[in-house]
Amino acid sequence: MNSAKLKLAKIAFIGVVTALTACASTEPRLPALDLPAPTATHIAGIERWWTQFSDPQLTTLIEEALAANLDLRLAVLRIDEARANLRLARSTLYPSLDADLGASRARRSQSTDAIFPGPQISNSFSGGLQAAYEVDLWGRLASGRNAAQAELLATRFSAETVRTALAAQVASTYFSLRALDAELQIARDTLGTRAENIKLQKQRFDAGLVGEYELRLSEAERSSVAAVIPALERAIAQSEAALAVLAGRSARDVYTPVVAHGKALATIASATSTEVPSGLPADLLARRPDIRQAEANLVSASARIDEARAQYFPSLILTGRFGGESADLSNLFSAPARVWSIAGSLLQPIIGAARIGSQVDAATSRRNQAEIGYVQSVQSAFRDAHNALVAHRAAREIFVAQDERRTQLIDALRLSDLRYRSGYSSFIDVLDNQRNLLDAERARVNALRDRQTALVDLYKALGGGWSPEVFAQTESSPR
Repeated sequence: MNSAKLKLAKIAFIGVVTALTACASTEPRLPALDLPAPTATHIAGIERWWTQFSDPQLTTLIEEALAANLDLRLAVLRIDEARANLRLARSTLYPSLDADLGASRARRSQSTDAIFPGPQISNSFSGGLQAAYEVDLWGRLASGRNAAQAELLATRFSAETVRTALAAQVASTYFSLRALDAELQIARDTLGTRAENIKLQKQRFDAGLVGEYELRLSEAERSSVAAVIPALERAIAQSEAALAVLAGRSARDVYTPVVAHGKALATIASATSTEVPSGLPADLLARRPDIRQAEANLVSASARIDEARAQYFPSLILTGRFGGESADLSNLFSAPARVWSIAGSLLQPIIGAARIGSQVDAATSRRNQAEIGYVQSVQSAFRDAHNALVAHRAAREIFVAQDERRTQLIDALRLSDLRYRSGYSSFIDVLDNQRNLLDAERARVNALRDRQTALVDLYKALGGGWSPEVFAQTESSPR
């Protein structure tokens, strides 16, 4: 008999060990990645990187957007939802305590009076406290809590991703607006110059020094410049409306936007340091909120597998009650009316194994999807950082070339005008150089805009700004 009991105990012990092994935690291991070697050391981050542009109006617009933009407000509300879900998941790890109070009035059948004499109508009152607690034997509740905690982190990183993208979009739109302002000023100045040319050509035409052909060419050039101005004004109005929407302003403000334009683009550019890291920072994976969001999603998905798998095993629930029961309400909580109970129950799924298996398979698939999502986010981060570094370097070189072209065309226009007045060349040469200079002026402004927006894209790709002292560390790094 004792031998049989010992054998049964061994079987039970083996079963428990097997169950615990089967329910072992699924560790959220990050996939192996083939990453490029970093070419810059760790970079001290600057959270409010937009202040590096030294433009108070830009800073005001971005901070207004961060406070009122609807997309960011939605992201913050998702954080609130995830925080509530975490509180709910944590609450399952603790006992529940409820109070109950009941009353009933009943009438017995008259046919039973001979057998059970007593009043036909009786009252019954009950009240007390009930407690229940599920013992987390297999870690199901803890896994749910861990998953909810990771999901909360994911929503926070998601909001930070939205925040970074929003600040970058406001900055890029703002620089585009300032470039349009500069183009509009160039067009208006050029229109004034064209008007002076027409006035001069009319005087020369009246004096018989030039023909009608030259006069009409001057008028056509003025009309060409005049046609540019409304198009620029339209683009400025559209950019102002875009900034108003990004800043979360009212519909009326969007319809008639009033956006202070701040400093001139050239002033902003001259006050902005163009020194950037020479390569990828070593801590890029920690700086990018989208990567950290993908990592949190992977942790959550792994915990959900453990939560689903734990349903295979029995649940142990402990309950207790303390209170009173009485036919008289006034005696409900007296010592003779006192009642209590303590109970424990095991609930083991019998037929639902297929359902649980499907839940485990679904959770495993979501975990595999999260792993792929993590790899994709890392790939995108390094692609964005590489492209932003290349684009910023190219934008700086393009601006230098456009600036030189503008300077050369200013000299060419001066010389062609001198040759025309001296009778050595035709007015067509002057018009060609005027037209080329206008194109060069606008191209230089756009190159300056592209240099600024490339810097914005670099801030976004690297997950924030950097401190000036980083350059002493990266100066010797290979490009």
